[in-house]
This record gives sequence, structure tokens and C-alpha cells, in this order.
Amino acid sequence: MNRYFSDEIRQLVTIRASGLCEYCRMPDEFSFFSFHIDHIISIKHGGKSEPDNLAYSCPYCNRNKGTDIASILLPGNEVIRFFNPRIDNWPAHFQFENARIRPLTDIGKVTLLILGFNHTERIEERQILIDSGRHIFE
Repeated sequence: MNRYFSDEIRQLVTIRASGLCEYCRMPDEFSFFSFHIDHIISIKHGGKSEPDNLAYSCPYCNRNKGTDIASILLPGNEVIRFFNPRIDNWPAHFQFENARIRPLTDIGKVTLLILGFNHTERIEERQILIDSGRHIFE
């Protein structure tokens, strides 16, 4: 499987995401680092390098997600898949509460925890964007 993407694929994924991380909704225009094209289902788990399996991801979400596709939700030890931007609706799983992101479902909970949506530096980053009127909420 190809881990590198053509300019056409990169453009398609970026435009489809409206320049927002498809996991945490951070706008790419305010990131010091380039956003990534993420395999939603990683190659090692059988995912393909095709548009239906690709997401636009900020470096923070991409690094935390890695090749994971699910996590265990305690206390019940139930395996729950991560949010999939190709089949899931973000507002059905998450809600902004000022600079924090609140999970609304079990999928939201495991995604938020593993991707670190509410780590201190991420909340501070969102607060700066909110204070400047530049964060995009959906």
C-alpha cells in the first residue's frame, strides 16, 4: 500500500475537510506544523490509501492516534472504535463547551481520550483562537 499521496489526493482530502482537522476541528491555517493525511483504518489493519479511508488530521491528533483504530472503555473493558469522519457525524459524538470538547457517545469518549482533545495545551490553543474570534465551531 502506498503511504504517500499525490497532490490531487491531498487537495481532495483538504478541501473535503474545509481545512479543519477532522478529529478535533482545529483549523489548519493557525497551525505552525503541516496537517497530515491520516489513514482512518491504518494500512497494518488492512486499510487502503483511498479517499474513503483518508482524513485530514492535525499533527497532534495524528501523532496520538497512530495506527490505533479503537480503545478500551473502562470500567467495562469494552472495545470501542474511534470516531470515523467518513461515516460518523462530528456533532453526534462531540460538543464544544467553550475551549473544551465534550464527548456525547462512547465513540466520542475513547476518541477524545486517546487523541488528547482536552490536554491543557490544546485547551489553551483553542482559547486563544476563541478570544481572537478565529476558531471555527460546528
